Amino acid sequence: MQMQIGRDLSLLLPEIATLLTAVAALVAEMLRRPRWALILSIVGLLIATGLTLPLLGQETTVFMGTLRVDTLSTWAKLILLPSTALTILLVWPEVRGTDREGTVYSLLAFTTLGPLILAGAGDLMFLVLGLLLSSLGSFALVAYPRDDRATEAAMKYFVFGSVTGAIMIFGLTFWFGATGSTLLATLGRLQGNSLAAIAGLIAVLVGLGYKGAIAPFHFWAPDAYDGAPIAVAAFLSVVPKIGAVFALAQVVGSLPAHVADWPLVVAPLAAVSMTYGNLAALSQTNMVRLLAYSSIAQAGYFLLAVTAIGQSDLAISALVVFAAAYAAMNLGAFAIGARISRDLTAFVGIGRTAPWTGGAMVIFLLSLVGVPPLAGFVGKLLLFGSVIDGGYIWLAIIGILNSVLSLAVYLRIIIPMYQPAQSVPRASRPTAIVWMTAFVFTIGLGLGAQLLIGRIV
Repeated sequence: MQMQIGRDLSLLLPEIATLLTAVAALVAEMLRRPRWALILSIVGLLIATGLTLPLLGQETTVFMGTLRVDTLSTWAKLILLPSTALTILLVWPEVRGTDREGTVYSLLAFTTLGPLILAGAGDLMFLVLGLLLSSLGSFALVAYPRDDRATEAAMKYFVFGSVTGAIMIFGLTFWFGATGSTLLATLGRLQGNSLAAIAGLIAVLVGLGYKGAIAPFHFWAPDAYDGAPIAVAAFLSVVPKIGAVFALAQVVGSLPAHVADWPLVVAPLAAVSMTYGNLAALSQTNMVRLLAYSSIAQAGYFLLAVTAIGQSDLAISALVVFAAAYAAMNLGAFAIGARISRDLTAFVGIGRTAPWTGGAMVIFLLSLVGVPPLAGFVGKLLLFGSVIDGGYIWLAIIGILNSVLSLAVYLRIIIPMYQPAQSVPRASRPTAIVWMTAFVFTIGLGLGAQLLIGRIV
């Protein structure tokens, strides 16, 4: 028993390191040493990333099957931990010198624990715990500016999150009652009890759909992104979203399709989310709100791979590659937005006055469209391949049409960037480091995707 606990704890070293990082940053803040909190947070998250590398290739569980150490959970750590470290670097110029600076760094690390738990959930209770951890910290981060816009956004986020979380918890009781267990591995026992299976599935889609900003559970996202600091909006668009989608993949991978025909529910959600997100983004004049609706559309693309789980061998690889690409290109776009402005009119001429910054923004936006040879293209190619392989050709066609539509969305930023120039704000060094790092990964993932896929499979 003692050896088993030691083994389980050794497999959870990245999560333990993340928790200790959050605590260390909080202690530094209590000692009024925000710079220490900044350094400890970034270094701790990078150490946690390093501790994840030995887990590649592992397919096991810990604590009696309640948490999984598998492809999804391991790659979630390798994507989300560096993403949070970059977010902390990005938020520094926005919160530097404020009276709760170190608290933000600590909250970002604490909140990341939630998506990590979601991505490795093997038990219904860990779905609930992961959702709560990722939500509570997010509410506080959105409300951080303490102005009217942030307060309103945080309240909407809190109310919507509370309701959807309660629905998920209530719905999961149907699964527990029908199977007699909270383990996801026992969901096969739902056979013959379609009512309980469908009730639990709907509840999970509501709870995780809210966290992943999947339409029609997305209503909080544009206001929350716009009310929060831009770096926090970047964090919300990447870290909780990927954790929620990976958790949904864990659930449907354990739920036989003949028990509850979940692909027929997930596939329409993917189509609705892609289409609505892109159409709503077309009318935005605020860069953050445009990227918020873009992230709703991108959530639909994630669901393409989820739909194909169990029906295509490409599904898991597509999910991981697209998640890595999405994290890089979305963080990069938000980082440049943090440098310029929330207002789209401020982007006029940026491509002329700051050619490197403008060029990087073009790369990020074209990657979000799925233009080769960038990372987004490889991710979408795998996504379309997985749904076609799974027999959902109609969904792949909708995805391709939405990629064309998204080009019109992102051209609303790209075209003004190369019109007659205006003055450009001076870039802060941390912001530049973030978008440069994201730029390298966006190009590198596109060119070296075969190597990454080889490591996944």
